[in-house]
Amino acid sequence: MRVLVMYDLPMVSPKNRKDYRIFRTNLLKGGFFMMQESIYVKLVQNQQAADAAISYVKKVKPPDGLVQALVVTEKQYARIIYILGESVSDTVSSIESVVIL
Repeated sequence: MRVLVMYDLPMVSPKNRKDYRIFRTNLLKGGFFMMQESIYVKLVQNQQAADAAISYVKKVKPPDGLVQALVVTEKQYARIIYILGESVSDTVSSIESVVIL
C-alpha cells in the first residue's frame, strides 16, 4: 500500500514559510519521499501502518493550509499514467556556443 500526502500551504508570512519547511522536513523524517511538488508518498505494509502514517502526518501538520492523505493499493499505484510536457533544457548542446576564457 502507499500513503499519498498532498498539501497546499500558505507562504505569505515568514512564519508560514517556517511552518512549511518544518512540515516538509518532518515528512522526510517520517519516511515519505517527494513524488512531485507538494505530493509525498510512503510505502506501507498494511492498513494499520497506513493509519499510523496518517496519524503521524496529523501530528506534524502546520496550523494553516490544507493537508490531504490518500491510501492506495500497490495495484492502484502501479496504474499511474505519466503525462509529460515538452522537455525544456537550458544546457549548451553545441560546442560552438561555448566561450573559453
